[in-house]
Amino acid sequence: MGPQQCKVCNEAKSKYKCPTCLMPYCSLVCYKKHKETPCATATSVSSDDIPKTSHTAPVSGDKKPTASEEVRDALKNEDLQKLICSIDNAPKALEELEKAMGVEAFRILSDKVLSLVNPE
Repeated sequence: MGPQQCKVCNEAKSKYKCPTCLMPYCSLVCYKKHKETPCATATSVSSDDIPKTSHTAPVSGDKKPTASEEVRDALKNEDLQKLICSIDNAPKALEELEKAMGVEAFRILSDKVLSLVNPE
């Protein structure tokens, strides 16, 4: 399925989605107009809510990569990039996300990301 109609100007096909509410828009002008009012699903995030991480140089050369390094490396994979873009552009993104969980590389990436967000 192709791009949806821009929900701001209702004239052009959307190329983008608002990162907060996923409303489709076509241009920077429409994005700025959309952001003049808060998104319905927006939540306030302060800098205190963002987890702090420390970046230190490895002590030895045979150090195991951290989860964030593994995520960064995985995101260099073009197939994963295409899969993530297809989920983002899908009209039924949740269904596409559920299908993507069947792809081992995507499932591993998801687990790594979740371990960074919610360490146990």
